[in-house]
Amino acid sequence: MPQSEDHRLVDLEARLEREDPRFTRAMRSGRPVRPREYRRTGAWWGLALGVAVLGCGIALSQGLLIAGGLVLVGMAAQLADPDPARMTHRGFGRR
Repeated sequence: MPQSEDHRLVDLEARLEREDPRFTRAMRSGRPVRPREYRRTGAWWGLALGVAVLGCGIALSQGLLIAGGLVLVGMAAQLADPDPARMTHRGFGRR
């Protein structure tokens, strides 16, 4: 392999290490995990929190809680979207 090809691979490895260190450590150990783009645990917790706030707002007849719950549910649903091509900003939704 020419030197330029080796340099490209080293650059790619370094960039991946900076972006998602958990993924690269898992690949080195031979036990791969999902890349950061496909981890949705935080989105599910946000969705559960939003539904809880929305339910409390409905039960207490509080408009501000209802509005806050709807906003949280909307944000979490956007993060839980299974189509990563719809993400317009790479840094959006990082944990």
